[in-house]
Amino acid sequence: MDIFKNNNNIIFKEEIKKKELPNHIAIIMDGNGRWAKKRFLPRTAGHREGVKRVMDTVEECGNLGIKYLTLYAFSTENWSRPKDEIDYLMKLLVEFLRKKLQKIHNNNVRINILGDISRLDKNIVEEIEYAIDLTKNNTKLELNIALNYGGRDEILRASKLLYEDIKNNRVSINDINEEEFKKYLYTGNQPDPDILIRTSGEKRLSNFLNYQIAYTEFFFIDENWPEFYPDKLHRVIYDFQNRNRRFGGI
Repeated sequence: MDIFKNNNNIIFKEEIKKKELPNHIAIIMDGNGRWAKKRFLPRTAGHREGVKRVMDTVEECGNLGIKYLTLYAFSTENWSRPKDEIDYLMKLLVEFLRKKLQKIHNNNVRINILGDISRLDKNIVEEIEYAIDLTKNNTKLELNIALNYGGRDEILRASKLLYEDIKNNRVSINDINEEEFKKYLYTGNQPDPDILIRTSGEKRLSNFLNYQIAYTEFFFIDENWPEFYPDKLHRVIYDFQNRNRRFGGI
């Protein structure tokens, strides 16, 4: 059955509550520009509409009891976009934090950043650091925002950090295993994503969470990100709960 052709969302939402929920959902939020183009609007209109879906998704994950949500906001490759578009995206980020941070905090959501934010303007870094500090003790949902993030870059960074610890005798090379190495990633001690969603119909990972998604279930959705309302999240979780995850076994 194609779950995305069934519009009975009430059934989906009630059914997913009866089963074990995923711990960690990761999303590649793709298709803002295509959504705008289909409506003869500027790309900026698509990005602004996409921000609304961010808040919808954060709130619904919290309501459902999802513990970790990772959103791919800006990649290391996105710097190749036109400067005007990059500036607008950064403006939207600051606007989002200023307007929605208190609501996020009141909902007991903790904000983490995955990626190197040192390249961002000082005022943006200050907004991010304030958001992280304000929400650091929240426990309902951990919201990872991947910002100036690249999966390969993350692995290189982790390798360098591990090398420094080995060189300075803080860690023995004989103690290094997968779990120990994972501690050097941006996601630290968080569980790997159970679900990876990519909107807009594209079927690639685009350098996202390369290490963490070894056994993640993939969902490639034709709708663009501004069309990803909570009912589509419910349907993904419903399908996930009905998959047989064997992790290499029988």
